[in-house]
Amino acid sequence: MAAMEEPEEGQERKPVPVAFYTYPVMQVSNILLPRAHLVPVGEDQLPHIELTRETARRFNHRFKEVFPEPEALVGRVARLVGTDGNAKMSKSRGNTIDLKDDAATVSRKVKRMYAGPPRELDEPGNVQDNPIFLYLDAFDPDTETVAGLKDDYGKSGVPNKVLKDRLTQVLNDRLDPFRERRAYYEARMPLVRESLEAGTNRMRIIARETMEMVRDALDLNYLGKY
Repeated sequence: MAAMEEPEEGQERKPVPVAFYTYPVMQVSNILLPRAHLVPVGEDQLPHIELTRETARRFNHRFKEVFPEPEALVGRVARLVGTDGNAKMSKSRGNTIDLKDDAATVSRKVKRMYAGPPRELDEPGNVQDNPIFLYLDAFDPDTETVAGLKDDYGKSGVPNKVLKDRLTQVLNDRLDPFRERRAYYEARMPLVRESLEAGTNRMRIIARETMEMVRDALDLNYLGKY
């Protein structure tokens, strides 16, 4: 919001969309409606979980105990910087690597990745300044080789091309099973629809239960059941 209202020099000032205010409320609703106890999130989503907990706490205190206060489940990798080195991946910034990307797309995106301050091929660098190592730490199962690359990078330098080639291979190896499953279901769309319908029907039952509990807590059932 600050970047939109006070843009950098040469950029246009933009109004803040109402979605900046309504989106957190929608997130709260999505969590409270199924009465979730545990929510898998990235580090940047933790404020949404805290807002949800506060909303549940206020409702329960003012009316009746309906909503659990959900806990956040943050994975081993809490946050990844964008491919442009920005602190956050964002589709609007175009700095993401997506699960649906084919091998060529992944290769193209990794080649364009920000790899720290400019340096010569054989010039030592600071591992903390190169986001490629964050990705290798997150996805490369060969931790011993990654540790060796870090050591060489700090002592004698490792060309960014070497790092990017390795990251490309690591990411494509990780994404290949996703691609296979995606292709399987793309060829069997009725299975996808059945799964969506099953999940929707299950959620509708839970949602009706939740709203019945909410109406009871608000004493709105005096004219009978909805």
